[in-house]
Amino acid sequence: MALQFYGAEIGSRLMLGSALYPSPEILRRSIAASGAEIVTLSLRRETAAGRESAVLVSLIEEAAVRVLPNTAGCHSVKEAVTTAQMAREIFDTPWIKLEVVGEEDTLAPDPFGLVEAARILTEDGFQVFPYTTEDLVVAEALLDAGCKVLMPWGAPIGSGRGLNNPYGLRSLRQHFPEVPLVIDAGIGLPSHAAQAMELGYDAILLNTAVAKAGDPVAMASAFAKAIEAGRQAFEAEPMAERDMASPSTPLVGLPFSMPES
Repeated sequence: MALQFYGAEIGSRLMLGSALYPSPEILRRSIAASGAEIVTLSLRRETAAGRESAVLVSLIEEAAVRVLPNTAGCHSVKEAVTTAQMAREIFDTPWIKLEVVGEEDTLAPDPFGLVEAARILTEDGFQVFPYTTEDLVVAEALLDAGCKVLMPWGAPIGSGRGLNNPYGLRSLRQHFPEVPLVIDAGIGLPSHAAQAMELGYDAILLNTAVAKAGDPVAMASAFAKAIEAGRQAFEAEPMAERDMASPSTPLVGLPFSMPES
């Protein structure tokens, strides 16, 4: 089944962030190597960057990818909503990756502010991609607020730790089988991305793991391959785990010797 976000069909299951790259040229080449069709962009960061932001926006436009503006760095509902409204005007898109920071050390989402902001933005015509945790109650509240996509973290932003809570992420997938789920944040290695896809997640959003690699272009390509492999493995229906050994060679038909009389 093709991946869809708010009715838009997306060919690639890898999404890229646009921060921290050594140069715009490296970002351009990384996007191409990844095959990504969606690139996130922080309005607050790019506005602060001044002239460099114009270069970055132009580069993303030339790459012919969809822009997913985000509200990174926002700590309140009002701040997030205002940033989203500005992003819609600048980028001419109803899409917004909604972030409301609740805790500084982990940059964990504020679940209360996130749900409130999601409801306000949905009622204002936005198509919201909320950055959340794997909490089932918060997920239900976000869906009730009008979100049709959920973006749970694997681990804190930029940590590279992979999937801190595979059980919780598996439970989220099982509880909402029809909802597009994107792992956002904490992925550090292609193997982490493959693991998430094997759990049945629909896509992966990366930034630091590619941008801060020794060779971002090669790493972007590696992630693309890992995500494809993980998705293919999920669709192939992996074998169930067992507590005990199970012989791979059948016992029926094996030669045996009779005891001497």
